[in-house]
Amino acid sequence: MTSTAAQSPDAPAAATPANTRGRVITASLVGTTIEFYDFYAYATAAVLVFPALFFPTGNETTALLASFATFGAAMLARPVGAIVFGHFGDRFGRKATLVASLLTMGISTFLIGLLPTYQLIGAWAALLLLILRLAQGFALGGEWSGAALVATENAPAGKRALYGTFPQLGAPIGFIIANTLFLVINFALPGEGGLASEAFLAWGWRIPFLFSAVMVIIGLWVRLKLVESDSFTKAEKTGAIQKFPLGATVRTHWRPLILGTFYMLATYVLFYLMTSFTLAYGTRPATAPEGVDPATFVPGLGFTYVDFVLMQIIGVVFFGLCTLLSGPLADSVGRRRLLIWVTTAIIVFGLLFVVFLLPQGQEKFTGALVQAFLIFGFLLMGMTFGPMGALLPELFPTNVRYTGSAVSYNVASILGAAVAPSIALGLWALGGGNPWLVGVYLAAAGVLTLVALLIGKETKDVDLDDDAAVAAASRR
Repeated sequence: MTSTAAQSPDAPAAATPANTRGRVITASLVGTTIEFYDFYAYATAAVLVFPALFFPTGNETTALLASFATFGAAMLARPVGAIVFGHFGDRFGRKATLVASLLTMGISTFLIGLLPTYQLIGAWAALLLLILRLAQGFALGGEWSGAALVATENAPAGKRALYGTFPQLGAPIGFIIANTLFLVINFALPGEGGLASEAFLAWGWRIPFLFSAVMVIIGLWVRLKLVESDSFTKAEKTGAIQKFPLGATVRTHWRPLILGTFYMLATYVLFYLMTSFTLAYGTRPATAPEGVDPATFVPGLGFTYVDFVLMQIIGVVFFGLCTLLSGPLADSVGRRRLLIWVTTAIIVFGLLFVVFLLPQGQEKFTGALVQAFLIFGFLLMGMTFGPMGALLPELFPTNVRYTGSAVSYNVASILGAAVAPSIALGLWALGGGNPWLVGVYLAAAGVLTLVALLIGKETKDVDLDDDAAVAAASRR
């Protein structure tokens, strides 16, 4: 059941250097920033570039669906990464696992920047892109949980949710860096209708992927300075380490595993609707281009790429601010109470899609209304995403905490994110260009998350070092 290599609890303990507050915050933040930067770079390219360069089907909607399919495929690889990295993280420590996940993501992203396109090698280009995308998902499957554990297992008393927001901040910061870089390339390589210049399609789109190598080097330098948390060191010394963490998690902690998955469901659906779907919908022409049958064309809002991404970046600023705000709130009122209110607001927000996202040309449509939609959606995203950095690790004892939190987080990625862009695209088409059904989809996900939160228990006062108390709380 447990590792035989653990030191006797009666043996004298070696002095372990403590992680400083700055080191904990930086190490948990920098890695997820890089990981999400890489993911957002792919998400942007999946809308702007990959349909033409890797999936030239001759039909814009079909090409976009194929591109979104590779985007979603990474979510299928994330639970595998969660199991593999979780296994090593629970058996041998958080530090080495975090370094490995960062290297895997960085190398995969860099290689995407070197890929030949369909014009050069045919369908092999799409296959290679898919393989590297799966590698990205595999890496991210182990990244988030390790970063969250570094933050929460080293947090001062009463500030665990606040510290848990720092790895969550990687999402808005990575979004801003990736999309700002794409905007800079757009201004440097201008073309008609945004990023459609020949230079951008030939080589400009590769720059964000190649640039990730610089960020990975910085992230590795920070993470190599980490030492293991006291929680893991204690579990190792007392012989509590599991030989097969996944088996122990499924066998004895299946309830928090299921609850944690549904806690994250609405967060994931909202996350990918606000980023990849809205970019596709916002930049799609409001009327059928010349030569396209209006009867089969699915209209969008008609914004230029530059205008809409700037609007998204404004919204993401609120994402970051509310992520930070959610930490002290969750430490004060509790994770569960805060998330019940936020999830209720997400359900209402989903039902208001039809009001916010009126197609271009309708009398009530204004750019200000869409900007308000983006701000409100990203505000809710920060408030629901922030507490997860503390909540999911609090559901599991130390010896399965990496595996349990990672599997919950990443199985939710399949249910909430892997299919979200494609489902949204189908519902958008079914609505004839009006995305009201997409909003209903978000509201339905919110209802499932709300039910899980009502079933679950508060974890604010759980002592992460007291594994018996953590296990008992999860069985209540």
